[in-house]
Amino acid sequence: MTINLADYPLLSQINIPEDLRKMPQDQLKNISKELRSFLLNSVSKSSGHFASGLGTIELTVALHYVYNTPFDHLIWDVGHQAYPHKILTGRRDQLHTIRQKNGLHPFPWREESEYDVLSVGHSSTSISAGLGLAVAAEKEGKNRKTVAVIGDGAMTAGMAFEALNHAGDIKKDMLVILNDNDMSISKNVGALNNHLAKLLSGSIFTGFREGSKKILGNIPPIKELASRAEEHLKGMVVPSIFFEELGFNYIGPIDGHDVEGLVTTIKNMRNLKGPQFLHVVTTKGKGYYAAEQDPIKYHAVPKFNPKDTQLPKAKPSLPTYSKIFGDWLCRTAEVDKKLVAVTPAMAEGSGMVEFSKRFPEQYFDVAIAEQHCVTYGAGLAMGGLKPVVAIYSSFLQRGYDQFIHDVAIQNLPVMFAVDRAGIVGADGATHQGVFDLSFLRCIPNTVIMAPSNERECQLMLNTGFRLNGPSVVRYPRGNGTGESLPAIDETIEIGKGLIIINAKETATKTKETLDISNKRVAILSFGSILAEAKIAALALNATLVDMRFVKPLDQTLIDELNSQHDYLVTVEDNAIAGGAGSGVNEYLLAQGKPVCILNIGVTDEFVKHGTQEEVHHELGLDSQGIIAKVLSFIS
Repeated sequence: MTINLADYPLLSQINIPEDLRKMPQDQLKNISKELRSFLLNSVSKSSGHFASGLGTIELTVALHYVYNTPFDHLIWDVGHQAYPHKILTGRRDQLHTIRQKNGLHPFPWREESEYDVLSVGHSSTSISAGLGLAVAAEKEGKNRKTVAVIGDGAMTAGMAFEALNHAGDIKKDMLVILNDNDMSISKNVGALNNHLAKLLSGSIFTGFREGSKKILGNIPPIKELASRAEEHLKGMVVPSIFFEELGFNYIGPIDGHDVEGLVTTIKNMRNLKGPQFLHVVTTKGKGYYAAEQDPIKYHAVPKFNPKDTQLPKAKPSLPTYSKIFGDWLCRTAEVDKKLVAVTPAMAEGSGMVEFSKRFPEQYFDVAIAEQHCVTYGAGLAMGGLKPVVAIYSSFLQRGYDQFIHDVAIQNLPVMFAVDRAGIVGADGATHQGVFDLSFLRCIPNTVIMAPSNERECQLMLNTGFRLNGPSVVRYPRGNGTGESLPAIDETIEIGKGLIIINAKETATKTKETLDISNKRVAILSFGSILAEAKIAALALNATLVDMRFVKPLDQTLIDELNSQHDYLVTVEDNAIAGGAGSGVNEYLLAQGKPVCILNIGVTDEFVKHGTQEEVHHELGLDSQGIIAKVLSFIS
């Protein structure tokens, strides 16, 4: 894909931020227009995160114009908003490769650019990391500046407030910018407020304030009166009290699309001492009407025609696992009023929109607060309700202590519907759900289920919902296989696997069957990788078992398979270390039985971005890879 840079006469001259800083300030508005047009043109042709970046155009331009990046440290919280940052920092001509295998990473990534100070896919990490950098910069003594931009709902997480509390306490020089794109620009964010922001951040006001403190510092009653007067002056025009109490000098809110106003205010704040907080109000999807009207729909987009008023409709396909889960929620809530569903700001991704509309009193979105989400579920269970916590695999990592301390130790009936388990794809290492089996399997009192298709998924949801203790149903991103769904009261026996192919009963070889010299192989499949494992099993004339349960394991079935086969092969889309296959190893070794076993899964590495098919192939988790690994093992 090529974009004609002649259409962008100013942007084409900016290969790195230093080029931007050479431009006259009165050109920044035109540069911002070109940057917004380029982003629209590129993402509409390649797909990717969209609305958030449109909202940060002017802010990105202003920050790179004022700060000496990469010497000064600029951290983006929630990487969705950093596409304009990538364009201005030497990656303009590669933007069309974003989220594609061997292309640009979807989020700021340290390995990709010296301008990406912090690798970030999950939210609410910027202030903590920024404070650490600010402390290091002070010790370095080179006047290096630190800026953390937090937005896209990331301020709802407890971690952000923990960092603010610490930063306000130790008083290091840093600037926190709240990109507030959840509210419209109200009347108090106009010319008067922008003027006051410039005034309050400028040298006259700050000089007066610091001078007054020195003069009156030794007279406690007058010092207190002066402080109250200053607070009253600011409190009349800005909602500063909360951040001021945390120890920050608060400025704003100001218009985040007035690039020259942003430059003036940020220039003023750049040299202020101590922790500074700038509240910037932006419009998500700014400059593209459809995205402004529906920023959730345009959060991440497929390829589309910017001239059309609608995104292209997806081709008809089988329902996603998220949709299947959402349907199950609604069906179950119809017959059980004690069901309550909880999500940490993932209603759309987890398929809960219909449920939230039909059963609003039973639905809770706790925002980006995974730790609270898990313990809130525990509280609901203690109160006699039946909580279902819908959470992505990689986000559950953030509530790990709460899972152990508040759910499992107390053996509470909280069911976790763990979406995006296994290989996720284009969002890369921060979002791959390949650790959940490893970090959950060691927790007592926990039942862990891995469905191989949508029928199994709903059977396991039915089963877990009725258990009197913690349960996990982990399912992948993507579509089901077309299986018919069970009745809402149909369950399965805990800890029992299913034999899918019995090699003794299907011993007749076909031309597709590989000759493995009559070596008896059994493949133990965990989760949705079963379809590829089945192809491999048929090719190898191997027994195939859908294990279903990661905890408790079907030990009787494992014993039978081990006694009747020469080789056992476990297959899973999770880390091999500590995963489901590791559980099989541990059980057999503990029995002191002779065993020859191969574990196939994700090796000891972070999985990069690419399509799910590309990543499965690269890791050897498709049928071809499974066959090759088995043949190598038994040869």
